[in-house]
Amino acid sequence: MKRLLMAKVALVCIGCVLLLRAGTRPVLMGTHGMVACGHPLAARAGVRMLEQGGNAVDGGVAEVFAQAVLEFNLFGIGGECPILIHSAKDKKVYAINGQGVAPKAATIEWFRNNGIELIPDDGFLPATTPAALDSLVIALDRFGTMSLAQVMQPAIELAEQGFPMYPGFRNTIRAIERRLREEWPSSAKVFLPEGKVPEVGDVFVQKDLARTLRRLVEAEQQNRRKGRSAAMRAARDRFYKGDIAREIVKFQREFKVRDANGFLSAGLFSEEDLASYQGRVEEPMKTTYRGVEVYKAGFWSQGPVLLEMLNLLEGYKLASFGQNSPDYVHVLAEAAKLAYADREQYYADPDFVKVPAHGLLAKAYAEERRKLIDMNHVSMEMRPGDPYPFEGGPVTSGRLLPPLEFRPGEKGTTGARAADREGNLFSATPSGGWFRTSPILEGLGFVMSTRGQIFWLDPSKANRLEPGKRPRTTLTPTLALKNGQPYMVFGTPGGDDQDQVNLQFFLNVVDFGMDIQEAIDAPAFEIAHFPSSFYPRKAAPGVIGFESRFPAKTLEELARRGHLVRIEGAWSLGDETAVLYDAQRKMLFGAASPRREKSYALGW
Repeated sequence: MKRLLMAKVALVCIGCVLLLRAGTRPVLMGTHGMVACGHPLAARAGVRMLEQGGNAVDGGVAEVFAQAVLEFNLFGIGGECPILIHSAKDKKVYAINGQGVAPKAATIEWFRNNGIELIPDDGFLPATTPAALDSLVIALDRFGTMSLAQVMQPAIELAEQGFPMYPGFRNTIRAIERRLREEWPSSAKVFLPEGKVPEVGDVFVQKDLARTLRRLVEAEQQNRRKGRSAAMRAARDRFYKGDIAREIVKFQREFKVRDANGFLSAGLFSEEDLASYQGRVEEPMKTTYRGVEVYKAGFWSQGPVLLEMLNLLEGYKLASFGQNSPDYVHVLAEAAKLAYADREQYYADPDFVKVPAHGLLAKAYAEERRKLIDMNHVSMEMRPGDPYPFEGGPVTSGRLLPPLEFRPGEKGTTGARAADREGNLFSATPSGGWFRTSPILEGLGFVMSTRGQIFWLDPSKANRLEPGKRPRTTLTPTLALKNGQPYMVFGTPGGDDQDQVNLQFFLNVVDFGMDIQEAIDAPAFEIAHFPSSFYPRKAAPGVIGFESRFPAKTLEELARRGHLVRIEGAWSLGDETAVLYDAQRKMLFGAASPRREKSYALGW
């Protein structure tokens, strides 16, 4: 009932019209720009850039910097940030590889010699390079119009002057309060002001984080005569090659942390690891679904799993099944099992592993895989396919694939979307560097990422740990074009579930004609069939988790077919944010999920 009442809550909107519909919130409409992200004050930061003459990329980058302050329990500046951008000028989609890499000292042998079988989810051992800053600078430099100082200003103000403590942030502090007091004194100074957990509504200040952001702005301003790009690069280099880098390395080398394995250790990063890191702009992966071009980041992310699922599902008349009917849920679940089995088998950093990318995304490959889906049978196995015959090279029929096993044994991540009247689109999934899994770097106000836990310590796996390698991240923003024109940006937090929730949202819009708020609000489900990407890597073969708003008859029928039905909270899966661009009318539509109660869309 509380969630249903959210439809009556008034939204603040800057210069836009509210389109009231059947969803929990109105769809917002704007004629200049639209943003949607995980916190209303971060959305306001994005709109502020648009009001000042910036484009969607300026707004999106400002959102993410603000989120690193406001949603530190979900994302910090020491984390990672994959980004997709549609450039109206170039009429082209770009991916920014915003995932950090393992340090050179992180080897399978090192972990084995120390008796570690699974990389933990906390401490310094799972740390990867803090990639978010680099990713944001690349986006701003190449596709934005503003300076780093301008887009960082809202974040600096929020860190320096504070913002109202809200329940989700406070709950995270309370959950780790004992660890803060007993193990992480640098974190206790920040999150236990005056020695106690802040109350909801208290103004929460992060002075050290504000100083770190100001140091970056100082570096930019000191080099502004060299030009916009060079000045921005100087700020970036201060973080990766200058005094900030030295402070990062010093603290994680000298401060030992006890992790989930019970192992007490310092970090493995060196100054060379930070200095040698460099993100990059890449060609995105893509497929078409019923005339819509869908773009994802590369196989260093789980993004292509959405493309595989769409290729499989294109062979069905989903609308004839009925939205969230037993047949619809069944076919989506079985398609997801096939796509995620391929993810486990093949997806990894292409700099280290030859991924059969063309074969995996080939329509002919999907046609072969689709034959494995039985509408009357529930698969309990992991069944990766053989994409090599579809690579365009020599056919390797009869290829033996190594078996996948279920290994025995997360709430982080947020999102940022932005679009402007010209058709620039920005979609990012910031995550990692959250304060619940690693201590604050003394004096810097942020923490290291723990994304390295996604690596396997098994040399036979594509996603095995190797020095300098990117873990196959779960972070997966989405961008779509329609008839070659900018159409939509969307995404959600949720770890392995991200592209399952993205899939359902997308199909709700494309196959069932829902507006973007209705598509977000619709009840969602998830499969837990494959090994989790996160420590301790558990799997639940055959299990489907449903938001409890699903009709009982649907759940009963799916259970009768053999699915293992698990009931979850009524509003518990994902937290989708979306912006839709009507290219013909140059109208922008924004929507945000009510599931975490603070995601927000604002337009202008």
